[in-house]
Amino acid sequence: MRVTGISADRRWSESMPAAYEQYLVPVVFRPFAEDLTARAAALHPRRILEFAAGTGVLTAELLAAAPSAEVTATYLNKAMVAFGSTRAPGAVWQQADAQQLPFPDQGFDLVVCQFGVMFFPDRIEAFTEVRRVLAPGGRFLFNTWGPFETHAFEVALQAGLERAMPVDPPRFFQTVPHGYADPDLVAADLAAAGLAIEDQQELTLQGRATSTADLATGYLTGTPVRAAIEEHGDEPAVRATVIEEMTARLGPGPITAPMTAYVFRAAA
Repeated sequence: MRVTGISADRRWSESMPAAYEQYLVPVVFRPFAEDLTARAAALHPRRILEFAAGTGVLTAELLAAAPSAEVTATYLNKAMVAFGSTRAPGAVWQQADAQQLPFPDQGFDLVVCQFGVMFFPDRIEAFTEVRRVLAPGGRFLFNTWGPFETHAFEVALQAGLERAMPVDPPRFFQTVPHGYADPDLVAADLAAAGLAIEDQQELTLQGRATSTADLATGYLTGTPVRAAIEEHGDEPAVRATVIEEMTARLGPGPITAPMTAYVFRAAA
């Protein structure tokens, strides 16, 4: 089941952003969005470009922390753009490919991206576009997930998927979200695009979920593994097994678990 090989539109069907926003954003993504926003606000940006903006969790934080800044939020998939624009309407939302940004040279003094660079087929090309649209003195601020084993929620999820689907289970989380967990490789890709790292930090934050069942629902219905489960069939049985395994490892909830990421700030 090659979840990573399906099209972007199948990865993010119209019903998926709502599940992603309800179950995953508060637990997994908002803690890191708050951190990235504090780092962004300290730079006092006036023109911010966010790509891979998802449902707008970072976008909304940026709008609140930097109310005088102009924020442009982009995403490749139109379903996410439509959903995100309702969550952070103060930004200008636009469908865009990070590898071919539809913006003029030197148009922004800050480019930000939360957990998006791992998805780009050609990261050097995307980073080269970042350098092109950055004004002199501008910064590129982004984060990536650390090694898979440092994300306790997803380790438990993967164990459940492998138990429920022992033949060819989806390995999306190991290969894509956690597939760019080498800081040296990130630094080399940035250098190849003409960007230099100014700051790099490893950051571990705690995710807090009220219910293991809700968290499992978010992962199973609000991420690309949904396509693999639909292809496998017997979705209720898969869901029940995953919840049972995650509960055995994490408890029924409320649950708290560590999640590790790397945070980078680069300049042209």
